[in-house]
Amino acid sequence: MTAPVALDFPIPAALGADRPPEDRGTPRDGVRLLVSDGADDLHYRFSDLPDLLEEGDLLVVNESETLPASLPARGLPGEFRVSLSTEYGSGLWVAEPRWSFDRPGPLPLGPGETIDVAGVPCRVVAGYPGIRRLVFLEAGGDLRAAMQRAGRPIRYGYLARDYPIATYRTVFGRVPGSAEMPSASRPFTHRLLDRLARKGVGTAPILLHTGVSSLEDGDAGPGRVPLLPEPYEVPATTVEAVRRVRSRGSRVVAVGTTVVRALEAATDSSGLRPSRGFTRLYLHPGRPIRSVDGLLTGFHEARSTHLALLASFAGAERLDRSYRTAIDSGYLWHEFGDSQLWLARS
Repeated sequence: MTAPVALDFPIPAALGADRPPEDRGTPRDGVRLLVSDGADDLHYRFSDLPDLLEEGDLLVVNESETLPASLPARGLPGEFRVSLSTEYGSGLWVAEPRWSFDRPGPLPLGPGETIDVAGVPCRVVAGYPGIRRLVFLEAGGDLRAAMQRAGRPIRYGYLARDYPIATYRTVFGRVPGSAEMPSASRPFTHRLLDRLARKGVGTAPILLHTGVSSLEDGDAGPGRVPLLPEPYEVPATTVEAVRRVRSRGSRVVAVGTTVVRALEAATDSSGLRPSRGFTRLYLHPGRPIRSVDGLLTGFHEARSTHLALLASFAGAERLDRSYRTAIDSGYLWHEFGDSQLWLARS
């Protein structure tokens, strides 16, 4: 567990996106885009991205596809839901039991107790060290099949209603595995990708399967943030694409904090290398980012690890200024909100 960056600010409730942009009358690629380039914060739409990037730039994207990871469950506490987070071995999962979509735990579940998760018998092995909401579950059946049969996307209380799993999937999703959507890539459309390709902007994939994101809510005590190991892979083809881009002086732009974490986990003193495994890497101003020249992302909660990662790229002063601009200008937060493009100072 780590102490997050101390940057703090109130987010007005009206700036929480409670529905997808399509339900607000805006296409996926029509969300607002705040561009933070050096000393300026400039206002665009996501569909302007081809005009903001240069020929030869490379977008590195996450090919993880979102799972319908919220399942109905029953046990001694009664009826509740289980959000599956990460599978660490054959049938061994880290999971978050919740009373409901909008009411978190922890639930009174002790080691050795059995629960029914969408028809699959599961045994509580242990609580997750230091994180009261999480447990290790040993499944007596196929929870992935149960997700396809009875699962729904994980959601939280700020959303207006349920949405189908297609709402949480991106044009890059290829390998099912994320408990929650790698949301930075949600605004991309095939139409926008065609325009980027015609501009000469390339794409290259990594894979990082995200776990549940509700953990940064005081579980570990004031000022402490738990980090879960998440599986990732950076393939040799992406390493080579990044090297080519670097050799000609063009920019590497990560689409999402998940991409940054994967690339940084695969970067050592000699540079980026093909890599796979699990990462708990915590990026913050004391551990600056080495692997990218730009970052596309959404707007993140105060005192979160995502915000600490942004501070490691942009610096706390620039981040504070930019977020105040976003709040004053009415940009929307959460996975269905607006976007931001960070570019390294020239």
